Amino acid sequence: MRKGLFAFATVGLLATGSIAACGDNSDNAGSAGTGSTAAATGKVGVILPDTKSSARWATADLKYLKEAFAAAGVQADIQNAQGDKTAFQTIADGMISSGVKVLMIVNLDDGTGKAVLDKAKRAGIATIDYDRLTPNGGADYYVSFDNVKVGELQGQGLVDCLTEKKATKPVVAELNGSPTDNNATLFKQGYDSVLDPKYQGGEYVKGPDQSVPDWDNAQAGTIFEQMLTQDKNIKGVLAANDGLGNAAIAVLKKNKLNGQVPVTGQDATVQGLQNILNGDQCMTVYKAIKKEADAASELAIAIVKGQKPTTATGTIKDPKSGKDVPSVLLTPVTITKANVKDVVADGFVTKEELCTGEFAAKCTEAGI
Repeated sequence: MRKGLFAFATVGLLATGSIAACGDNSDNAGSAGTGSTAAATGKVGVILPDTKSSARWATADLKYLKEAFAAAGVQADIQNAQGDKTAFQTIADGMISSGVKVLMIVNLDDGTGKAVLDKAKRAGIATIDYDRLTPNGGADYYVSFDNVKVGELQGQGLVDCLTEKKATKPVVAELNGSPTDNNATLFKQGYDSVLDPKYQGGEYVKGPDQSVPDWDNAQAGTIFEQMLTQDKNIKGVLAANDGLGNAAIAVLKKNKLNGQVPVTGQDATVQGLQNILNGDQCMTVYKAIKKEADAASELAIAIVKGQKPTTATGTIKDPKSGKDVPSVLLTPVTITKANVKDVVADGFVTKEELCTGEFAAKCTEAGI
């Protein structure tokens, strides 16, 4: 694994100590391990959002969080709410009543997230917003990527792809993430900062612009099909993640337009990378989930061991409360066909996962 390929900048110093440890498949991860000599005196509760909005929640975050807690000898109860707000609150209630010392959440929406964070704080439990900030939630810490930058990379990626295709006044459709996800708002802020000047200057034509509830890929396909029916001249698709991008690509394939209409993405999923190798998706955004999981677990581990966390030296302003939340923000990277190999080299996906069947030759062509 070529560790030097991704020297991700962070707001604040990260000392994540990448310790390899194999977590098991149970929800409770970690009993023996290395790390700080201070004894662990509590358990960490982690609530992940779903498994349908992005493959990452099942294939990456769960794995890396388990490994980090196991390596530090800290017990962790990691559960997934599967997109169900009632289940999210029920899981949180169980974790709070079981006496977790830290609660880390990826909220499903602002209201549910805030309710859970408030309940945890009343119980004297430290809280971490993981990946998504809960506006007005008052979490003690926030760990994520620079999500406006993610959107900027998507916007610039689409511009680069349209330029390569020599598109003249292309109609651009925007397939945004869930309106209840603060990250989706930040992504859109980023890519609109790139695209709006193109619209205003007459270089591009602003086409359909719609959010996808709950990042639901099936709904995204229906929404994009309606967009294409509304305007058959769509020449570019700003899709907020790989799942939405794949939904758009499926519709484009039905209309024999795949490969002709550039589509963006995010998360560097196996599916997204294969779409890039196929020429159906022009780019994705790679977020080193292991670094994010390590940064969040490091905060939680320090708290459980009675230490003062030292890595969240940056801040992000809560858009509702106006308060500065101590944060760790990592830097995302653009991935195109030219550097898909770097995601494999970084260990995020394996060659075996990516280069199956018809993609074997395409991987070789891409230097994988």
